[in-house]
Amino acid sequence: MKAGSSAKRSASAKSATPSSARKVASRTRTPATPPAKYPDIRRALERQRANLLGEVGEVLSQHQDQEMFPDVSDQASAEVDQNFSMRIREREQKLLKKIDETLDRMKAGTYGVCDGCGEDIPYKRLKARPVTTLCIACKTAQEEAEQARR
Repeated sequence: MKAGSSAKRSASAKSATPSSARKVASRTRTPATPPAKYPDIRRALERQRANLLGEVGEVLSQHQDQEMFPDVSDQASAEVDQNFSMRIREREQKLLKKIDETLDRMKAGTYGVCDGCGEDIPYKRLKARPVTTLCIACKTAQEEAEQARR
């Protein structure tokens, strides 16, 4: 009987060793994701995203139905204001989409690399325009091509 119980103990001792070794190994491993590059830009983008979403919430809570004014000029003025507000919201919506794409690129580790030439985008440019995907040279070439088409 003793031989059988000692065999069980040695088997359990063998199985305990690998799991404890795994625990130690998991504590000493480096994280799978690299450290965040440009943490200041990430924080600024996240703040800007939160501000845009907060403004959208305020606009939705203060949604005004189009009023009918007795005076035609008042009605026209109200419509111009409403169209202006809609254009601003559309621009904010596009910016929000660009911010989300930029945050996704940061997670993927591709942020700061030019989509045109594959070179690193200078930090100064990223700081000035965090949602950019092109370096100055590629952006200039793109704008010149657009002007040539006009």
